[in-house]
Amino acid sequence: MGKKTRQETIDELTLALMYLTRFNDREGSHFNEMAWKGYDFDSIERLDQSDYIFDPKRSRGGAYKHAYLTEKGRQRAREILKELDAEDQKLYERFEFRTIKPEEADEAAEIEQICFPPNEACTPERIKERISVAADFFYVAIDKETGKMAGFLNGIATDEYDFRDEFFTDAELHNADGKNIMILGLDVLPEYRKQGLGRELVYNYCRREQNRDRKRLVLTCLPNKVKMYTKFGFLDRGEAASTWGGEKWHEMDIFLN
Repeated sequence: MGKKTRQETIDELTLALMYLTRFNDREGSHFNEMAWKGYDFDSIERLDQSDYIFDPKRSRGGAYKHAYLTEKGRQRAREILKELDAEDQKLYERFEFRTIKPEEADEAAEIEQICFPPNEACTPERIKERISVAADFFYVAIDKETGKMAGFLNGIATDEYDFRDEFFTDAELHNADGKNIMILGLDVLPEYRKQGLGRELVYNYCRREQNRDRKRLVLTCLPNKVKMYTKFGFLDRGEAASTWGGEKWHEMDIFLN
């Protein structure tokens, strides 16, 4: 590889810094993640044109602006850090984030039974049926050292707007081209909790589906989980119509595009 120009160096270092210094803005922005403020405008514009970031709020007066990394940008930032022999988030050193493989259906079904009580968990048959028709909507975190699945986020696509319990039980309701995603479970094994893994699964899933031009992600959760999903950028829409498992749920959503 030839010597990089000054402009290329500025752009790459800017991207790496944006990745390393990103944080939650708590203002309801795209899945509540924001890169650091105050970067060079020309570099921000070049990174935007290269699809490494999106939606920079530029200001002619030179004021602060917020810039969000795309998944392509995050991947490139990690490559840059590796080239610099710089430490990345330990989550990305330890876990691989990707779409589920068909042969991992049994493992995912087992994790569902561990993560949820019997009245809330989907049966192994339903999990495997969902994977058979909507595998692309199962996003997993794999422990690189053991090859073990540490957790996953899954859902189905639809053009319907409101969440209903039939999404849990009828995989045929999945429409791969649907503009909305109904999230049907965030599963993280107990030994992998409190490490930020659930947050990264949600953020990665949001970025991926935003790049696919989805409009909205919808989920239901118990009242004691509302605060957690609010931190992820979801908005609480109040008590849901769902009666799944005989529980009272809150419906929450997040707009991607």
